[in-house]
Amino acid sequence: MAVPSFLIVVPTYNSYRLLPVLVSSLTSQTYLNWRVLFVDGPSSSSHRSYLNNLASSDPRFQWVEQDPSMPGIFGAMNYGIQFARSSDWLLFWGSDDWAPASTVLAQAASVLSMDQSSGTLPDLLVCVGRYVNGLTGDLKRYSSFTKPCVLDSSLFRRILFWGSTPPHQATFFGPGAYNLLASYSSGFSLSADLNYFLELSRMPGLTVRCLDLELVHMSTGGVSSRFFLSRLIEVFTAYWNAFGWLCPFSFFSRYVRRFSNLLAFES
Repeated sequence: MAVPSFLIVVPTYNSYRLLPVLVSSLTSQTYLNWRVLFVDGPSSSSHRSYLNNLASSDPRFQWVEQDPSMPGIFGAMNYGIQFARSSDWLLFWGSDDWAPASTVLAQAASVLSMDQSSGTLPDLLVCVGRYVNGLTGDLKRYSSFTKPCVLDSSLFRRILFWGSTPPHQATFFGPGAYNLLASYSSGFSLSADLNYFLELSRMPGLTVRCLDLELVHMSTGGVSSRFFLSRLIEVFTAYWNAFGWLCPFSFFSRYVRRFSNLLAFES
């Protein structure tokens, strides 16, 4: 039985001061069959020097220069997908994301190995993320999709319709997923992840396993939070493309759900 291999794609741009936390959280993993590909924009020599030194000291870390014809964060992710081996499970992290425990990759690999041995390997493995205040380090709300279960494409789409979205950084994309849908849409700069899940849910035969595993911690204050209005427009567009005139139900359910989760955590 093949051991699951993980490729973690990390878009970067002059973010080398943030990367040591991500790097340390991965080098401490008890599971060893992983590698990281940094897809770097036109960064400074200091940033490139950090990436070169890291790659020289540990061959599991590599970097490539981002293809200028594939701009933006999701363009970097699309470029990174091209470096996946046929058996790789993909993770997409930001420079300010990290693994909260040394066993998270081992736990995910164990589930995938069991599914593979039983002939029920999913296309997506959706775990749980948690936000962390980037300035104080305080733990914030969780980001999850649904309770632990296995979903077919119809049930996956139904949950998406009611405003729940898999946490992007906490989702493993298996070969079955990126063979069905090989890239994020270039029409979205902030919500291409939501659009990807909605498009993927149209694919018959899709299988999604949801797991109660806190896989990643994510710093607050990212790009999408700084361009909130633009993100709202893209979210509405993605739902419109998926559900037509029913899209307001999805749009408002999404933000009611998020506001409720925020209130529940703060209380």
